[in-house]
Amino acid sequence: MQGFKTVLLEDRNTHLEHLEDEIINNGTSGAKTSIEFLKSIKQMLQGGKGGSTVSVKWDGAPAIFCGINPENDRFFVGTKSIFNATPKINYTVSDISRNHGGALADKLAVALKYLPKLGIKGVIQGDLLFTSSDKKMANVNGERSIVFTPNTITYAVPVASTSMYDRIRSAKIGIIFHTSYRGKTIKTMKASFGASVGGLRKNRNVFFDDARYKQAKDPGFTGGEEKQFDSVISMAQGSVYKGGAFIDLIKKDKGPLSLGVQLKTFFNTYIRAGSKITNTSALANNFEVYFIGKLKKEIDGKKTDKSKQKYKEILEVGMKILRPNRKGLYFAIASYITLQTAKKMLLGKLNSIQSIGSFMRTANGYKVTNPEGYVAIDKGGAVKLVDRLVFSQANFNVAKDWVKG
Repeated sequence: MQGFKTVLLEDRNTHLEHLEDEIINNGTSGAKTSIEFLKSIKQMLQGGKGGSTVSVKWDGAPAIFCGINPENDRFFVGTKSIFNATPKINYTVSDISRNHGGALADKLAVALKYLPKLGIKGVIQGDLLFTSSDKKMANVNGERSIVFTPNTITYAVPVASTSMYDRIRSAKIGIIFHTSYRGKTIKTMKASFGASVGGLRKNRNVFFDDARYKQAKDPGFTGGEEKQFDSVISMAQGSVYKGGAFIDLIKKDKGPLSLGVQLKTFFNTYIRAGSKITNTSALANNFEVYFIGKLKKEIDGKKTDKSKQKYKEILEVGMKILRPNRKGLYFAIASYITLQTAKKMLLGKLNSIQSIGSFMRTANGYKVTNPEGYVAIDKGGAVKLVDRLVFSQANFNVAKDWVKG
């Protein structure tokens, strides 16, 4: 599978694309690779080997980079800012105070104190679940539990889950490692999805694990479910074939106001609003209105004829593609929807096994929810599988206290 190589942004795990967005990002190649990912995950769930591995997308935050700097053999911690033009690499508490502030600095200081005890070799990345101050006791679904909310999801471990509860209760920090890095310098390091924790030293102050999906039982498809899934995949393949020329056309222009980029932005407006993406004909018509309106707003906002002309030309180019390709747009959107449908069917199976309970905190207590999603990995490429109506909408709006600093 070649279509997902671009997911590793500058060979660093700083961004993952949604599976269905690969139609827009990489045209027919991305669509076909998405379909192969879906088929492979289905095969894995049915007990076959498949071509993909799956890791759980824990809703931790912030992302922590840590390990031995290959340039000086010193242990460090940091965020994705270690890749800045002027890197923020923290070897001491003084470095953290200079480079960061607020809650983020506090969490990095805890990481610097305890993560060296694991004996990490090389550089790995993980998502922070908690530090001591983030944990509290609460009644969740009638069970006394220890809970923590690193981002959008609240994780709950009942007191009755003796082993897991004891590990988390005694830990000063919790982290899930998911990516490893190799290279002679931090600037040139390359990311590999997956991080083996088998060689790390256990320490009661650190709750850690890798993100691999652990299939304790077979959540495979029934005969009827398999038939339905295969039918959806067949529909996706048909839509990709009919809309292929259009999606290959729009992938070429990556400008911020290009058709492809604006199509992704258009879909995101529905996700932010919590609206389902279902009616293909209505979406095709609405996108044309959206695109024209977006460019006209840009034009009206410019003061000089010269600056107005730039956006008039972008609109003209876009409409020259859109008007004769309305059928192509229709099938591109149909492909997007059917891939989302197949993805949700797989998410239902993957979600049937959880090691730690996950909940949404509401005004009336805790509401049971599924994990944030999963990452499918194949030959150096990866893509995320998330129920966007639930989690992408929440992440667009959630307040992240640790971001400051």
